[in-house]
Amino acid sequence: MRGIYSSVTDIRRKVFTEVARLAYAGGDYSRIEELPYKILPGETASYRDSIFLERAIIGERLRLSIGLPVRPYTEHAPLSDGINESAIAEKYYEPPLINIIKFACNECPEKKFLVTDGCQGCLAQPCKEVCPKNAITKQMGRAVIDQDKCIKCGKCENVCPYHAVLKLERPCAKACGMNAIYSDELGRAEIDQEKCVSCGMCLVNCPFGAIADKAQIFQLILSLKQGEKIYAAVAPAFVGQFGPKVTPEKLRSAMKALGFEDMVEVAIGADLCTIEEAKDFLEKVPKEQDFMGTSCCPSWSVMAKKEFPEYADNISMSLTPMVLTGRLIKKQHPDCKVVFVGPCAAKKLEASRRSVRSDIDFVLTFEEIMGMFEAKDIDLEDLPEEKPFTESTSAGRGFPVGGGVANAVVKCINRMEPDQEVKVASAEGLNECRKMMMLAKAGKYNGYLLEGMACPGGCIAGAGTLQPVHKSAVTVNKYTKLAESQNALDNKYSEYVNKLE
Repeated sequence: MRGIYSSVTDIRRKVFTEVARLAYAGGDYSRIEELPYKILPGETASYRDSIFLERAIIGERLRLSIGLPVRPYTEHAPLSDGINESAIAEKYYEPPLINIIKFACNECPEKKFLVTDGCQGCLAQPCKEVCPKNAITKQMGRAVIDQDKCIKCGKCENVCPYHAVLKLERPCAKACGMNAIYSDELGRAEIDQEKCVSCGMCLVNCPFGAIADKAQIFQLILSLKQGEKIYAAVAPAFVGQFGPKVTPEKLRSAMKALGFEDMVEVAIGADLCTIEEAKDFLEKVPKEQDFMGTSCCPSWSVMAKKEFPEYADNISMSLTPMVLTGRLIKKQHPDCKVVFVGPCAAKKLEASRRSVRSDIDFVLTFEEIMGMFEAKDIDLEDLPEEKPFTESTSAGRGFPVGGGVANAVVKCINRMEPDQEVKVASAEGLNECRKMMMLAKAGKYNGYLLEGMACPGGCIAGAGTLQPVHKSAVTVNKYTKLAESQNALDNKYSEYVNKLE
């Protein structure tokens, strides 16, 4: 589903825009009760059986976008319940970050094998022969699977010469690399919050739009309206996200049009993170530990530490690019606030940590900040270009593409210690990251630098992106080549590394 603009995508973005308009307009916030009717006008349902159900789902999405919890389904509560308490310039994300709107869930089966019309009722019946539970019989000239006997091994699917056996899975559960999604007593999806690492892959893979994360659009706008000096720290995955004609210089102009003091590339922090991780690797591998994992992806980092606690220290202790950039901005402008704008849902969780709260005040995705542009009727393509960005290197700019982090660290190590050999293993998606850690645990990656990315494709495939992954890879790689310097050590802020720890 990534890269396909669908009705689910359209609704999500309309919700962000209307929440932004509500915050900009101010006044009586109980007007939120009217917004489902504005987003879905008329009396005929467009997507579901009932227009009332559609609006109820929109209502919960609006609440989550303001940072409010989903309302309990067993008791009455107005849509505006709690909104005045959330109408403050500072509010951190309250768990859970990722939420399932239960009455939007399709109650998809967790895992099921079905025989389709493609079955030719062949004489060999390999599906029947390989089934360990004798769950397959031939009825009316075609194979039939007894679901009570089926153990979901998938052997029938693998041997069917006509590919007539379909594996049906709940999309959100399939996308979850933490096995955190299961069925409640009514067959609806439920998230085990103890396992969830807030990567947001379930959110973007649910075809019914039943999963949504909380946002800080409302609070950020209120802070801007109060006259706070806020800097937009924009993740290196931003290139091309707002349209092919929106250059980095135009985006900087657009950020200022929203009221931000300036826009700063998080690629600067990525350069500093590169230097720190290079130092960590040289100091610890193999003297103190067999391998080292990168630190910039919070979902990968949390998964590795949670499921492999004995190797928690093998994940680099370097601060992430987001945090390093935030600290650098606040060192230069002590009285300011910082909003991180990027592709990642998990960064919201990272910014909620007490150790990070003083560095990053708000986290918005590209989709959410686009809602602010829409609400203010800002035409990004028509804006004048600001001065170009020259402070980051190609190393930091390449972070969001799979393999980019490890590549930057290796180049940095090669400059520091030319004779040092660095072997690299990379994984995208938490299932693959887990496999990588299991191999490392078995001693297969001794002496290696491990790069983990929770999203398949890297940060450019995060839950809050606006453009297809393949387009992002192309645009980011082109922008990377435009950097004046290639190595993170050439960043003029490299001397700040120790001062920002």
